[in-house]
Amino acid sequence: MRLDKFLKVSRLVKRRTVANELCDAKHVTVNGKIARASYEVKAGDVLELQMGANVLRARVKEVREFATKEDAPLMFELL
Repeated sequence: MRLDKFLKVSRLVKRRTVANELCDAKHVTVNGKIARASYEVKAGDVLELQMGANVLRARVKEVREFATKEDAPLMFELL
């Protein structure tokens, strides 16, 4: 699954366009490397998002095409 879609489905970011803009601005890293929106996310990847002064680190636990509001937090664990 694409990185921008994963961020939206997992509800780490509210909109896919916002996730895309974060990737374009080089505010998203995967396993310590700057990632593009088209990066294929896999279980075990460590994501780091810089949104203003906030830095969010999360490890991908599983990848799903769709997730309900209750299931979205099961896709990642915050570090």
